[in-house]
Amino acid sequence: MKVGVPRETVPGERRVALVPEAVGRLVANGFEIIVEAAAGESAFFDDDAYAKAGALRVETFAEVAARADAVAKVRAPSDDERELLREGSVLVAFLNPLTDREGVEALDARGVTGFALESIPRITRAQSMDALSSQSTVAGYKAALIAAERLPRFFPLLMTAAGTVAPAKVLVLGAGVAGLQAIATARRLGAVVSAFDTRPVVKEQVESLGATFLELGVRGEETEGGYARALTEEEQARQSEELARVIPDFDVVITTALVPGRPAPRLIPAGAVAGMRRGSVIVDLAAEAGGNCELTEPGLEVEREGVTIVGLTNLPSTMPTHASQLLSRNISALLTHLVADCELRLDFDDEITAGACVTRAPGVPA
Repeated sequence: MKVGVPRETVPGERRVALVPEAVGRLVANGFEIIVEAAAGESAFFDDDAYAKAGALRVETFAEVAARADAVAKVRAPSDDERELLREGSVLVAFLNPLTDREGVEALDARGVTGFALESIPRITRAQSMDALSSQSTVAGYKAALIAAERLPRFFPLLMTAAGTVAPAKVLVLGAGVAGLQAIATARRLGAVVSAFDTRPVVKEQVESLGATFLELGVRGEETEGGYARALTEEEQARQSEELARVIPDFDVVITTALVPGRPAPRLIPAGAVAGMRRGSVIVDLAAEAGGNCELTEPGLEVEREGVTIVGLTNLPSTMPTHASQLLSRNISALLTHLVADCELRLDFDDEITAGACVTRAPGVPA
């Protein structure tokens, strides 16, 4: 089984699909790994490290695609890259199947079997392949660091000869993987942290991290995939009203409410931003889907009403070394799952294989 690892070409994308550590394990298990020159440079993995791990280096994406049975990428291929993929080959990447139907259909027309990392079922057997969770861990951590850096005040309580400095008050909206990591990181930095989620089931997790769970009278059940059920219009209105009431008490708000394939729910109205103290910070991790804050501008950092609103996208790519290491383990686990005796064996009776597959090459059984 030959697996190709190309260099990512999307502007700002610094991650790599497989790091040398994972390459070494795959090679030991009978895989052949073909890596494009400089594929890991932006994540601080040089070509020599891949060579030592047993990978074959080639110079171009075209060479990777021509030699590989399967290509492992971070982002979906560009139009030019897609045309270079061999008919009958396999592609593993974030393919945006819910929001980029045109791209998925073009991949299907090319005759490539595509496995979307975001479509891997959230079941116990697939935890090691859960790329959404691993990258959300990175995003939640980085969100807390960004908030601490942008806030013109200290995060921790300080007792000095010049007097006592009160700790920052941080509110995290959404207690999924990213939210829990943001809570833990903000707590380590010394902030007083509160969190809100419509799912009462996460209250214990929030409190186990030393944060206070806000009871706002708005509750929703958890879906099968672990996401919060969509609220009714009446529930959304009550949630916005309650959040607008409590948000001005906080120095920092980190929002993480995001469900793949859907616009991000609006949690923070413009009026709530106007009520916050000058110098406060909002870090919106849902910016790629439009943002949880009404005033978020995706991809930008702006100031509104004296409040800094950070709408940066693709935060995992800002920490490319560890983000790549975690993602690499997810992709390695998926590749190993799809292979038996060093040959591709696609069992579509298997929940993981069937759930993650978004296109099938001609001849692949339905």
